[in-house]
Amino acid sequence: MRRRRRGRGGGGEEEEEEEEEEEEKKKRKRRRRRRGRGGGGEEEEEEEEEEEKRKRRRRRRRGRGRGRGRGGGEEEEEEEEEEEKEEKEEKEEKEEKEEKEEKEEKEEKEEKEEEEEEEEEEEEEEEEEEEEEEEEEEEEEEEEEEEEEEEEEEEEEEEEEEEEEEEEEEEEEEEEGRGEE
Repeated sequence: MRRRRRGRGGGGEEEEEEEEEEEEKKKRKRRRRRRGRGGGGEEEEEEEEEEEKRKRRRRRRRGRGRGRGRGGGEEEEEEEEEEEKEEKEEKEEKEEKEEKEEKEEKEEKEEKEEEEEEEEEEEEEEEEEEEEEEEEEEEEEEEEEEEEEEEEEEEEEEEEEEEEEEEEEEEEEEEEGRGEE
């Protein structure tokens, strides 16, 4: 990426071109390395691009002093406008990035809260089911106890009937014995 600046004396222009070419080579090299790496490469690239922009601005500032007094006023103005534009774009990009991150955080938070609510509801449902099961078991136990009581009562009634029959038989035998006498 070559940028030629008018109104600069000496070898400053060539130096800057060489610096920028060198930076571009390094950048391409890093990108190639990053492609094979995966993970947080995108974020790294964004940070590096921002760093490149800052370096370019610093180089432009350094170069301004060389061109003064040789019709470089117009170029300086253009550079300042370009710099302001870049700073504005950078600011907007940063704000967009922050907004995006905030939005993502908010969405993640909401999703987490929804998940927690769902888990709580599931736990409550499980507890209710367990309580219902316990109540059913208690009812069954009560029914069994009632049945046992009824069986005991029936047995007692049968025993009483048997005793009554035995008493009647004994009375009959006694009467028969008296009649014979």
